[in-house]
Amino acid sequence: MRTRTLGTTGPQVSALGLGCMGMSALYGEADRTESVATLHAALDAGITLLDTGDFYGMGHNELLINEALRTAAPKARERALTSVKFGALRTVEGGFTGYDGRPEAVKNFAAYSLQRLGTDHIDIYRIARVDPDVPIEETVGAIKDLVDAGHVRHIGLSEVGAQTLRRAAAVAPISDLQIEYSLLSRGIEAEILPAARELGIGVTAYGVLSRGLISGHFSADRELAPGDFRGMSPRFQGDNLRHNLGLVDALRKVAEAKGVSVAQTAIAWVLARGEDIVPLVGARTRTRLDEALGALDVTLDAADLAAIEQAVPADAAAGERYPKAQMGHLDSER
Repeated sequence: MRTRTLGTTGPQVSALGLGCMGMSALYGEADRTESVATLHAALDAGITLLDTGDFYGMGHNELLINEALRTAAPKARERALTSVKFGALRTVEGGFTGYDGRPEAVKNFAAYSLQRLGTDHIDIYRIARVDPDVPIEETVGAIKDLVDAGHVRHIGLSEVGAQTLRRAAAVAPISDLQIEYSLLSRGIEAEILPAARELGIGVTAYGVLSRGLISGHFSADRELAPGDFRGMSPRFQGDNLRHNLGLVDALRKVAEAKGVSVAQTAIAWVLARGEDIVPLVGARTRTRLDEALGALDVTLDAADLAAIEQAVPADAAAGERYPKAQMGHLDSER
């Protein structure tokens, strides 16, 4: 497994990370046994970065990771790094009611995460979305207190814009910015990615397959399970979906010419954007994990990259990446 370093102050991690959200929430029911087996397979393959959120299944995901780490091979367990998002406020019915970035809330969230994960520290800790009522300096300052106390190793951010990134970095070293980045979501390239690079902050890119849309496995007639986030996602609706699947068909031709899958091509494209970027793959099964790992063996030359850009030009996607209400929570989109 190749490695990359998250920024100038962050840890060395595997070149691919595993996004664990789908094993607990937002994509319909998941098979717990297969989820644990997939986590074990990822660790055995050399993946060290496990990304979660304390609100994924209201703690379910952290407990799942705890179980997987307790039953993993000792060496794999020792190499594992946890990246945890916090701050989302939930209802009993599973709804979202906002974000809490107050210092006392930050430390409260961390205490519960440490208990659920069964560990004495979190490797990277970040608020999932900026709390509009709390200055980012206060939220980051509280995480710094946790670092100073030994409960957290590194400070991360999620979905923030360039200005907020600069304000946060003035308070404490920031290891990485977690943000959506894929062939269909390239908004960070204008201001956010250059700012991160200027500040020596790495990027952990989620949504590299646009929630399965550009995986090569999604079809227009697919019926989504109850509770699947994609049932509300603008990019998966009507004419938007048909347009976006047309882009996938164009990308498929490039992939077939390379003798690789569509998903591997899309992941390899993100890997090729820079050594400071670590894609997070949201594999829920060992089959999808194996496919994603194959992207590490895909080399894209200038001609390949040009063909990919022609197949899926920047800003070619139809529809926003989140429903309107959720877009309003994204500091990165302001």
